[in-house]
Amino acid sequence: MPMKRLLLFYILSSALLPVMAQRVLSLDSCRALAMRNNKQLRVAELKKDVALNTRKAMRTKYLPKVDVIGGYEWVSKEISLLNDEQKSALNNLGTNISAGAGGGISNAITTMAQQGVITPQQAAALGQMVGQMAGPLAEALNGAGRSITDAFHTDNRNMFAASVMVRQPIYMGGGIKAANNIAKLNETMVGNSAEARTQNVIYDIDKTYWTVVSLSHKEKLAKSFLSLVQKLDADVQKMIDAGVATRADGLKVKVKMNEAEMALLQAEDGSALAKMLLCQQCGLPIDEAITVDDSLTPDANDYIVSDNATEIAMEMRPELRMLQNAVDISKQTVKLVRATGLPQVALTGGYLMTNPNIYNGYENRFSGVWNVGVMVRVPVWDWFENAYKVRAGKTSSAIAAMELSEAQELVELQVNQNKFKLNEAQKKLAIAGKNIEHAEENLRSANLGFKEGVMQTTDVMAAQTAWMQAKSQQIDAEIELKMAQTGLDKAMGTLQITNNK
Repeated sequence: MPMKRLLLFYILSSALLPVMAQRVLSLDSCRALAMRNNKQLRVAELKKDVALNTRKAMRTKYLPKVDVIGGYEWVSKEISLLNDEQKSALNNLGTNISAGAGGGISNAITTMAQQGVITPQQAAALGQMVGQMAGPLAEALNGAGRSITDAFHTDNRNMFAASVMVRQPIYMGGGIKAANNIAKLNETMVGNSAEARTQNVIYDIDKTYWTVVSLSHKEKLAKSFLSLVQKLDADVQKMIDAGVATRADGLKVKVKMNEAEMALLQAEDGSALAKMLLCQQCGLPIDEAITVDDSLTPDANDYIVSDNATEIAMEMRPELRMLQNAVDISKQTVKLVRATGLPQVALTGGYLMTNPNIYNGYENRFSGVWNVGVMVRVPVWDWFENAYKVRAGKTSSAIAAMELSEAQELVELQVNQNKFKLNEAQKKLAIAGKNIEHAEENLRSANLGFKEGVMQTTDVMAAQTAWMQAKSQQIDAEIELKMAQTGLDKAMGTLQITNNK
């Protein structure tokens, strides 16, 4: 006995395992999975990060910039402050002076001897004394000349330079402010683009989800219809065996049963394919076993159209906000272009250091100097280039404004179309509910009449077919109502991740 219970437990566990392994998905969970796994939404988030850092980078244009520059250069010739003739004159300064002065003294001694002022012996002695003094004096003066030449030696064949430069914009014609405004607007536009893409993903996942729900319910309907036909087939077969029905009646039911089986097969295949698509959009393996969690019993009265739907759409639609961003960016671009034609003022300051030291006779050591200045740039003549660019920018701004106006008209049309679709879907659902009541009553009457022998099998099959069509139309009306509400939410720009219905 215990062995039988254990075997029964294993059989039940094996039977329940596929059911327990299935992932149950609701509309909210599908939306969350799609948002988490959609690659385009990831790209949109990365673009938002790019726009954020671009805006932060543009804000630094207001702040001072500090640059450090250093360099080394070797040249084959040094800078010479003296030419070759000057160097030669300085290097032979004593010799040249001795030659000129020595000749003058000798002439003076000779003249004095001829005039009898001094004797020839005295003249010879003076000449000998001057000759002895000229050599050392010339050498001393030559040395002094060479030292002057060496002092003018620059030795700049190996040149080092380093500087620290600070630049602070004072007035750039409004260009920095316009560039920052463009960066802010671009960041906003990227955010609006991501929101628009998000709403598109939600709308697509909703369409697929409700398609799966529709096909799942139609699969259940096909099974119910097949059960009805199979029961009718069994009843007709009993009647044939009892001799109160013909084989023709049985064949008619067989044909209808084959049609029901084919309809069930098509519904099962369609449901499987739709589930694969839903898995793909949710980022799940396409062969994962899933089931949707929705009873699909909407109340048409729960769907109320807002009176100010158009005004909400004008404010909430991300596409319209993107176009408005484009208009604002084009206006700021005009200001940015105009700024290039206005005067620009910047404050500069820094420290420059060189080796050789150009501030102290080219000595071979590092030395530097502080500097502060104001740089002014005033455009004078550019052959009207800036004016043409400003005109082109204004024209682009006008084009963007017209595109925004046209888009607003189309959005208003979309909102009205979806309002009509929602109203129509509500009416269809109400009519489908009444049709179900009539079809079920007709089927009940047909089954009762068939049992009492006052109706033919064809009447029962017709009632079954009408019942199935009414059920199918009800499912379509329910799905249409769900999608009409989703479409209106998207047209209004209020489609959110969390489902409120």
